[in-house]
Amino acid sequence: MARGPKLKALALLPAVALAVTLAGCGSGSGTSAGGVPLVKSGELTTCTHLPYQPFQVKEGDKIVGFDVDLVDLVATKLAVKQSIVDIAFENIESGEAMNSGQCDLAAAGMTITDKRKAKFDFSEPYFEATQALLVKKGSPIRDLSNVAGKKVGVQSATTGADYATANAKGAEIVTFDDLALLEQAVKNGTVDAGVNDNGVLYDFIKTNPDTEVSVEFKTNEFYGIGVKAGSTQLLTTINDVLKASATDGSYAKIYEKWFGKAPVWQPGAAK
Repeated sequence: MARGPKLKALALLPAVALAVTLAGCGSGSGTSAGGVPLVKSGELTTCTHLPYQPFQVKEGDKIVGFDVDLVDLVATKLAVKQSIVDIAFENIESGEAMNSGQCDLAAAGMTITDKRKAKFDFSEPYFEATQALLVKKGSPIRDLSNVAGKKVGVQSATTGADYATANAKGAEIVTFDDLALLEQAVKNGTVDAGVNDNGVLYDFIKTNPDTEVSVEFKTNEFYGIGVKAGSTQLLTTINDVLKASATDGSYAKIYEKWFGKAPVWQPGAAK
């Protein structure tokens, strides 16, 4: 996930309390009601990258989605409001957004990897994902075995891009700054296929029946919430909330809201 370095100003949300925070403005400090250090008093500032439906997407003047609802549980635990910053995914994946104080955490449909863990800390997993292939309906491309000479789209700085680069032998890899551009390129035939996470691609084909997911690659990935290295109190709170959400039914409720079915996997379950 990455659209580029330019930040996008967003309007204040009445329900999710979306706050505009530009790069370099996170130099203040505060605490939550529970004493957890925060970038700004009274707010839990989340960095994400739009669009990544159904995890984060702008709907009118609001940002909504699975990740938004899940982080709202953390904000409620801390007795603060969640504010959301739309930022280039490269600045999240590099750890810069958290380490420079632009946000308290990153929730961006982000796969836990060793490379990323070297730059910032991750919560326990909160979502099971895998890579998948998006194609035009009826396309002869059913997997990556016959893409030589074809164009395969990927989203920059993602594990999907890494997977396609390693496995789409003989294909021309075309990189897009964000998910929406990748999906539209497949839809309009600019590329022959696209690789990204299964959750977002299945969401796309619901409203774009001229496209389909031809295969999943079973990469066994898990999303995590990122925080600045050493943010022990915040990380403990996030993990406690994730664990509680699985036992009190709130995780399943949020999952069903955004995916229309009960979750097969929940936080705390075996990987």
